[in-house]
Amino acid sequence: MNEVREVTGTAFVVADFRARENAEPHPLYLDPIVPIFLDDRTRRAADAISDGFPAAATNVRLRTRYLDDRLDEHFARGFQQVVILGAGLDTRAARKRLPGVAYFEIDDASTLSFKESRLADHKIPAEVTYIPGDYVAAGVLGLLEKNGFKRELPAFFIWEGNTMYLTKGPVMQVLAELKESVPAFGLSFDFMDKAVVARTTGDPHVTTFVERFAAMGAPWHLGIDDLPALAQEARLAVADVTTVAELHLTYWPGRPLDSVMYEHYSLCTLKPND
Repeated sequence: MNEVREVTGTAFVVADFRARENAEPHPLYLDPIVPIFLDDRTRRAADAISDGFPAAATNVRLRTRYLDDRLDEHFARGFQQVVILGAGLDTRAARKRLPGVAYFEIDDASTLSFKESRLADHKIPAEVTYIPGDYVAAGVLGLLEKNGFKRELPAFFIWEGNTMYLTKGPVMQVLAELKESVPAFGLSFDFMDKAVVARTTGDPHVTTFVERFAAMGAPWHLGIDDLPALAQEARLAVADVTTVAELHLTYWPGRPLDSVMYEHYSLCTLKPND
């Protein structure tokens, strides 16, 4: 592992935040695998991002539960292909293994190689096809179909922690490609609103949080204020959308909302129009 910087480095920060749920007395999920990726450097990097701003880790923990729930729903509907775009150190291929389910993970070669070697070192099985590449430059389907993906079969796509690093053009490109190429799919992703990205929420803690990612070499570019309009432009339907504040109240009804950030950060699932 090199210095924890830039977009690839955020994978380690996110993994560290995700691991913190394991210590909760009543965890939203358990991820016994993620600690194998972590060390003192990742903890220092994560602490530097979350210092004075506990919402940084809370956001990741709540979005992990949301995406796990959406994945389980698609499994219940018989989906047997799962694609994780910009996968980072996602562990679902190992901790949510099911017979007959094929996982595909797309990310840069160094991140995937690191993950694969750590899993192998710890003898942790994961039925997954690692696909090194840039899904914006090469196209999602271009990468997938070279590696055994079957576009005619239903597929669930997880796009976690990616959209804010892109601009609208590449995001619409991904949505258009799925709409045109995969007849049956679900796509879940998270997004910030424009006030967060523009640093105009009025909350200095949120502004500092955004600036810390920029200082790390991973600035945010895209904010989304009108998800239904974006989905309509992509000719897709919104299956569900929720703010992290709503997830917080659902899963932790007794805990106070300690940041305005939760109202500005959302998760959603899109699907083809019926």
